[in-house]
Amino acid sequence: MDKIANTIQFAFGRSICEGSADVMISAVKSLLNSRYFTWAVLALPFGGLVNAFRGGDLFYGEIIHASGELSARLLLLSLAITPLRLYFSASSWPNWLLHRRRYFGVAAAAYAGLHTLVYLDRKIGSGLILQEAAEFSMWTGWLAMAIFVPLAMTSNDAAVRRLKRTWKKLHRWVYLAALLTFTHWIFVAFDFLPGLLHFLVLLMLEAYRIWKRRQLKLSSTAAF
Repeated sequence: MDKIANTIQFAFGRSICEGSADVMISAVKSLLNSRYFTWAVLALPFGGLVNAFRGGDLFYGEIIHASGELSARLLLLSLAITPLRLYFSASSWPNWLLHRRRYFGVAAAAYAGLHTLVYLDRKIGSGLILQEAAEFSMWTGWLAMAIFVPLAMTSNDAAVRRLKRTWKKLHRWVYLAALLTFTHWIFVAFDFLPGLLHFLVLLMLEAYRIWKRRQLKLSSTAAF
């Protein structure tokens, strides 16, 4: 009888543990799939940078550098999703990224906005804004920011429905924004190498995307 009781107790305990594990896994999946979780993760560094700068823990150059790099890396991530889906076509995780691509793009624009606002706050009374804007290293950044604004404002379902086919045409400008962003980074930074490396990664990803799409098109044409 004791053996039977122990067996039942063990089986019952095991089922509870397995049930708890299933509940935990389900909760983690729900969290990862929540748009609010994604927004929170993307917003946390923003809040940290602003608080650290206002509290004096970050200097002007440090927040300019950090906000600019975050913007460029999020932009790179959003553009990398399609090449990654083409390369890892049998995997599901690129689709998870795809469903959040707009969030990454909007976050990239937000960090670019922070980057710009900190610059303006520092230079607004010096009379240097227009003078510096004429420099190649600076007007590339301003032009990228000008493109970011309409892209971020139309990165929502309502804009997709309203603009219809025009929406895709508008959002293709992101490639020019990326070119300008990385050019700005390369030419304005004290060390051009990180910006150049990111730019080369982007070039390789886009070259693969174009090549793979062409291969798929040729294959579908040959099938007919």
